[in-house]
Amino acid sequence: MKAIEINGEIKIYNTLPKSWDGNKHYLGGFNNLSDEELKEEGFYDVIVPDYDSNIKKLGDIYFDSDNEIFTYNVENITWSESLSELKENAIKELKQNAFIKLSLTDWYVIRKYEEGIDIPADISTERANIKSDVITKEGEINALTTKASVILYNTSL
Repeated sequence: MKAIEINGEIKIYNTLPKSWDGNKHYLGGFNNLSDEELKEEGFYDVIVPDYDSNIKKLGDIYFDSDNEIFTYNVENITWSESLSELKENAIKELKQNAFIKLSLTDWYVIRKYEEGIDIPADISTERANIKSDVITKEGEINALTTKASVILYNTSL
């Protein structure tokens, strides 16, 4: 991907045009020029910085003259929800994940209730671990102090 700044506006090209009317006039083959020839016409690589899209977003594109590239500012995402609302949503997601995992073995519990057949020890242990993990993770979520840390918290079990 290349970009050029024309009259203060940056135009990004995923594919370079075949012809270009710049410093030189190219009726064809412009898209096959070397990087150095493209730089002479004002075209430079567009580099997208690494960022975590869960908590960051790309801002405006600008020309980084030190590195001769176009790149983006990376900005923090702001959430309209309060910290407590985000925590509440994370806990709700955590409990939904627990519900899904527990539902896989619910039939053992129903069978025990309906027919008196014991739940296998490994299943009882697995279910107890899931419930214990929920309690632990709920405490961890409640201890978080920033919105970003809540967004990044892994609610899977």
